[in-house]
Amino acid sequence: MSDYTKTEENDIDKEKRGQFGNRFLTDEKNVFQFNAWDNVEWDQELLNQAEEKIKINSSVLMSTDKAKQFEDNADDYWDKFYSIHENKFFKDRNWLFTEFPELLGNSGGESKNCEKFTILEVGCGVGNTIFPIIRSNSNSNLFVYGCDFSSSAIEILKNTAEYDETKCKAFVCDITDLKKNEFPIQQRTLDIIVMIFVLSAIKPELQLETVKNLVKLLKPGGKILFRDYGLYDLAQLRFKSGQCLEKNFYVRGDGTFVKFFTQDDVDRLFTESGLVKEQNIADKRLQINRGKQLKMYRVWIQAKYYKPKD
Repeated sequence: MSDYTKTEENDIDKEKRGQFGNRFLTDEKNVFQFNAWDNVEWDQELLNQAEEKIKINSSVLMSTDKAKQFEDNADDYWDKFYSIHENKFFKDRNWLFTEFPELLGNSGGESKNCEKFTILEVGCGVGNTIFPIIRSNSNSNLFVYGCDFSSSAIEILKNTAEYDETKCKAFVCDITDLKKNEFPIQQRTLDIIVMIFVLSAIKPELQLETVKNLVKLLKPGGKILFRDYGLYDLAQLRFKSGQCLEKNFYVRGDGTFVKFFTQDDVDRLFTESGLVKEQNIADKRLQINRGKQLKMYRVWIQAKYYKPKD
């Protein structure tokens, strides 16, 4: 199993437990009592250990020629990934409505049917966010766009029984290619853009211009909802020497890229793109393997930024 699927598997486990975010570890003696704990504070010893592991795994960088090979063949690696897993591995992200109730419409799921409500998910994969949104939103004027770099992912999505072009439209798109206008969406028309574990797969030098390009699609008052890997996440600490391309940016075993963000990284990307911060948090979670008595520290950056009204 690749580094990516191990990481996603942990996030999927989070979904299976239903509601989360309200279990706090107040007594270390109880740490193995449950499978997970929320908002876990890191002490200096834990931070030092994480920094030492990153120092080791980034001490030898991948050669420029090898890195270019992964970049040139990025679409092949993602197509291969989805061809292997199809729609059987990932589970629907119903947890999104706890973290991002905006997806349910204007009034917590009771959105006004007279108002058009348009969402774009960037990096939609095989539809594990799109379909829960359509099922859960009561607005008859809801329309969801979804784009992905992988043509295999989009093909799988479109062949799903739930795919209905009166409610959604999926398309292949390289959002980093600013020379092409691949969006079948007019500028300043979207209410929400969803970016879940997608910006981390883009080379750092392309991230800012990519976000700026996406912001053009948002209407004034529209939001970007963001969740991605945070600095010191377990997945980052597991990398071996030679997989690092540059600071906090790696190639996984399956050939795909991953960046680990700080809150400041995320804030810079969105504020320099003209957005205003509503939320920017480091979601620190302690996951427990009670059978093996293992502690696994996860870190995700979650953010909401909106486009100012004219």
